[in-house]
Amino acid sequence: MAEVTDVPAIARRAVAEAEVGMTQETLSAIVDGTAPKGDVLSVAELAGVMAGKRTFELIPLAHVAALSQLVVNAVPERAASAVRIRVETAAVGSTGVEMEALTAAAVAALTVYDMVRGIEPGAVVRSVRLVSSSADGFEEWRRPAAPPDSGRPPKGVRVAGRIVPSGPGGGPPFRPAPRKRAP
Repeated sequence: MAEVTDVPAIARRAVAEAEVGMTQETLSAIVDGTAPKGDVLSVAELAGVMAGKRTFELIPLAHVAALSQLVVNAVPERAASAVRIRVETAAVGSTGVEMEALTAAAVAALTVYDMVRGIEPGAVVRSVRLVSSSADGFEEWRRPAAPPDSGRPPKGVRVAGRIVPSGPGGGPPFRPAPRKRAP
């Protein structure tokens, strides 16, 4: 646990997100309110709030944060075939509230999964991430905007043991060495 005795209490904020991918049929069950376990979005939002408030009990060495704001929104997105979760936290204190935001987002996403796993066990919790954090009104960190997803891995990234070649301006393309045949 970090020593924060001499750190002044200042206003701190954080935003985190998570996503749960699923089929359009499962997403329809959530939107239509026909999921077997009930109102998926409301339960996930409540679970996120409960988890965010208890982060200090879940994450070893996390400080207790006296949260003044903890908002969890779970929104279905048809185009992405996913439920997106966005969490905003705020407090006046000597430590940040990033872990509270991330914990709330992760637990809300796990709750969505738990509530739909009976109809789609292959649903995927993905992209739990910090979006931004600030202290005393000054933005300390913001996640850079992601380029549009083309559905293909970025060039130069290892995929199934192979490297996807770089394009023009991205360095020389990867060329595998010719294989030697055994005599």
